[in-house]
Amino acid sequence: MSTISTLMVAPSQVVRGSGILSGSGSLVARLGQRPLLVGGDRTLQAAAPFLTEMLHGLKVVQASYRNDCCETSLAQLRQAVTDHGADLIIGVGGGKALDAAKLLAHQTQLPVITIPTSAATCAAWTALSNVYSDQGAFRYDVGLPVCPNLLLLDYELVATAPKRTLIAGIGDAIAKWYEASVSSGHSSQTLIIGAVQQARVLRDILFQKSAAALENPGGDDWREVVDASVLMAGVIGGIGGAQCRTVAAHSVHNGLTQIPSSHSMLHGEKVAYGILVQLRLEEMAANNALAVAARQQLLRFYTQIGLPMTLNDLGLEEMSVMELRQAAEFACQPQSDIHHLPFAVSPQQVMAAMVSTTAPCRRSPPEASVSPLPSKAQSPSRKS
Repeated sequence: MSTISTLMVAPSQVVRGSGILSGSGSLVARLGQRPLLVGGDRTLQAAAPFLTEMLHGLKVVQASYRNDCCETSLAQLRQAVTDHGADLIIGVGGGKALDAAKLLAHQTQLPVITIPTSAATCAAWTALSNVYSDQGAFRYDVGLPVCPNLLLLDYELVATAPKRTLIAGIGDAIAKWYEASVSSGHSSQTLIIGAVQQARVLRDILFQKSAAALENPGGDDWREVVDASVLMAGVIGGIGGAQCRTVAAHSVHNGLTQIPSSHSMLHGEKVAYGILVQLRLEEMAANNALAVAARQQLLRFYTQIGLPMTLNDLGLEEMSVMELRQAAEFACQPQSDIHHLPFAVSPQQVMAAMVSTTAPCRRSPPEASVSPLPSKAQSPSRKS
């Protein structure tokens, strides 16, 4: 008898295009008349010109999630919902703002609209919120029962974000292939096979289009990379479920957040570095030659677009051995997703991998190259 599983695949409605916010008032009003607008103070101020027409005629109150999606901020936001008599939550901003808005909507049983202001994560899509401490250290994630009711992706708004946010989004999105393929690449389940294949296509799109996208913000390739980072990355987690979302790369991110000096770096920057750590673990612990080729391919790609490759690149050149151990031990907690790897790892191994992400190859693997986008399903392989 098969096990019952529930998938939260996608938002109920996704609207994307240039300048679409000004024409989305009727979609918002259909969900509520007294929205609480959740975001960071600076982001809400910067986004205000894009939201004015959309929110015209509604009784709107703004509430800041402050610095993090944390329990203290969520308690204050719940009070703001009560004080305003809100009937709708609208999240505006990056990953932490959108995670706070989604979790707040779940806690108060209200519909939620997500409006990303950058392409730094796929948080606008997913039924998941990460919760941090008041000091910005990752604590736990919350699986939500539904994806957002409405996702509004306005390219004109996203184009106002710094280039660094898109680079970080590329790092976060490309992790889907390296994590899903190692945890689920041999699954016989139809939807998981589909998710892993989509992760491979996503990787190839990013390899092929990222450099051109960054050179021409607002152009056709830029839009495709934004869609890949914000939307397609979310699809993979939706179809594949939890086991296709995160493995070692995100676990390393979570460990690094325990170190205050890492907080100036973006989520996707730490995840991108975490992919290299994961590949080093596959090299050292599993003697995986394909991981060597994949790491060398990624190092070339990171150099091309400006993703961090080392602790120094993350601004952690003065990280102490004690802090390194703290990050590695957190990444290896019993409930950590790092244990989705097909072999056991210890904090000592993670520490060794963290300080050797750019180590030269010790053998000569076949040259890795970017394959054309597949026209039909292909078996997952780190070679391509």
